[in-house]
Amino acid sequence: MSIFGGGGGGGGGGGASSGTQVTIAREAPEVESRKLALYDEAAKLAQTPISVPSYQVAAPSALQQAGFQAAGTSGLGQQALGQGITATQAAMAGPNINQFLNPYQQYVTGEIARQGQMQQNQLAAQAVQAGAFGGGREAVQQAELQRATQANIGQAMASGFQNAAQLASQQQQLQLGGAQQLAGLGAQQQAMQQADISSMLQAGGIQQQLAQQALDAQRQTQLAQAYEPYQRTEFLKGIMTNLPTTQSAVTATTAPGSNPLAQAAGAGIGAYAAYNLAQRK
Repeated sequence: MSIFGGGGGGGGGGGASSGTQVTIAREAPEVESRKLALYDEAAKLAQTPISVPSYQVAAPSALQQAGFQAAGTSGLGQQALGQGITATQAAMAGPNINQFLNPYQQYVTGEIARQGQMQQNQLAAQAVQAGAFGGGREAVQQAELQRATQANIGQAMASGFQNAAQLASQQQQLQLGGAQQLAGLGAQQQAMQQADISSMLQAGGIQQQLAQQALDAQRQTQLAQAYEPYQRTEFLKGIMTNLPTTQSAVTATTAPGSNPLAQAAGAGIGAYAAYNLAQRK
């Protein structure tokens, strides 16, 4: 901008103030108008608040909820495990051998005793026939027969008890095996439940991660949509900044103005001169 000034006095009491010339260098009108329009648009855009989307957290998936519910369920396999413990305790206490004794054992021993008695009767009859009844030989034979009979009875009872003990031992082994199977079944059920819970939570965690990624992507999209007008304005600004600029000169000139006091003095002098001229005439 350049400023040039100058002034001079006038005759007859008139004076003039200095004139002013202002030169302004500015861009071409069409470029300047577009920049001003962009500025107005940016100012209006800056006054509009942006609705920032809230953060969202993905809820537990259906598999996770099922896993949570299964984890809170207690007692799976407890019944089988408890039965196995009870059966083990009963088996360790030992079976009742009497229940395995041959119910016909007494008939066996009775038959042995009857056979022995018959033999004793035969010995007595033979001794009577021989005229030696009540003799020493008969007494020895009777005692030997009685001993043999008692030995047979004892052997039969021992054999029966041995069979009963063997059966009882077999039953005890079966009970222990069944108890161990029950306890193992209960532990296996619990282990399977834990494995199922772990699998459900793991798969459900992947589902929750995918849902969270979808929510995050949705929020990023909403943010991008909210800031899109600002990016567009910044893009236009870059274009206008890189455009070639042209300048135009605008010159404004102010005409010199008259001095009111000088005009009044000049008018008074002129009136006085006219009056003197009239007196002379």
